[in-house]
Amino acid sequence: MTPREPLVRTEALTKLYGEAIVIRALDQVNLSIYQGEIVAVMGPSGSGKSTLLHMLGALDLPTSGKVFIGGQDVAQIRDIDRFRSETVGFVFQMHNLIPTLTALENVEVPLRGRRMPSAARRKRALEMLELVGLADRLDHLPSQLSGGQRQRVAVARALANAPSLVLADEPTGNLDSVSGEEIIQLLTTLNREHGATILIVTHDRHVARAAQRILTMHDGQIVDEHRVLGPLFEDLHALAQSDLGRSLARRDIEALARLPFVEDGQLTPGAQELSRVLAEFAERAGAGA
Repeated sequence: MTPREPLVRTEALTKLYGEAIVIRALDQVNLSIYQGEIVAVMGPSGSGKSTLLHMLGALDLPTSGKVFIGGQDVAQIRDIDRFRSETVGFVFQMHNLIPTLTALENVEVPLRGRRMPSAARRKRALEMLELVGLADRLDHLPSQLSGGQRQRVAVARALANAPSLVLADEPTGNLDSVSGEEIIQLLTTLNREHGATILIVTHDRHVARAAQRILTMHDGQIVDEHRVLGPLFEDLHALAQSDLGRSLARRDIEALARLPFVEDGQLTPGAQELSRVLAEFAERAGAGA
C-alpha cells in the first residue's frame, strides 16, 4: 500500500435487511479513510452509522459492494477472525470487559489467540495500561473501576494487537461529561503521538469536533462530508444544516413566519433558548474576531 492509498476504502457498499419489507441500512456508500486520520460519523438513529462500522470491522458481510482494508478485499480473506483480531481494534459504548478478569487480564484477552508467551502478553498489556494512564489499576476488577477507567481499559484492549484501525462506537455514550472528555482527549493523543487511525461513531457534536473529518449519514448514505476547521466553522456548519439555517439561506420568509417564535406577544420558550444560543454564538464570534 503506497502512502497515497487509503487505509480503508469502500466501493458502493450496500447492506439490506429483511425480505418482505427491505431496509436499506447502507446504500452505495463510497468512503476513504487515510492512515493517521480521525474520522467521525454522525447521523440520527437508523441512519446506518453502526452498520457501516460493523462492515469496516468485518463483523458483518455486505449485501453488495466491497470493503478494502490495507489494500485487501475483506471478502477475499480466508481467516477473517485472525485478520480482524490483528488489524482492527474495537471500542464500544458498553466497554464489554469481562467482569471476572482484572484490568491487565482484560487487556491480554485479544493477545491470547496469538502464539505469544505469557510473559510477553503481560508485558504488552502493561504497556497499554501505562499508555492510557492506568498502570496503578492493573489488578483491579471492572467493578472496582469508574466508568471512565473501564473505558480506558477498553481502549488499551483495542490497542493491544497494534491494529491498523480503531473503530469506536459511541465511546462516550455512557460516560459523564468529564469522563467523556478524558476519553476523547486520550483518543486524540493516541492519534497525534502514535499515529492511530480512528473512526468514531457518535451522536455528540462535541465528540465529533475532535476529529479531522466529519461524515454525516442519513438513510444509509453519506449526505455530507467536511473537514473540521474549528469551533466557529462547526457552529456555522450546524446552523447551515438546520431547518432554520436552510430557511435563512433561502430567505424563505413564509417558512420563517411559520416558526413558533412569538405567542401572545411574547417569545416562546423555544425562541428564548434560540436567542440565548445566538447570543452565546455572537459572543464567541466576537472573541474570535
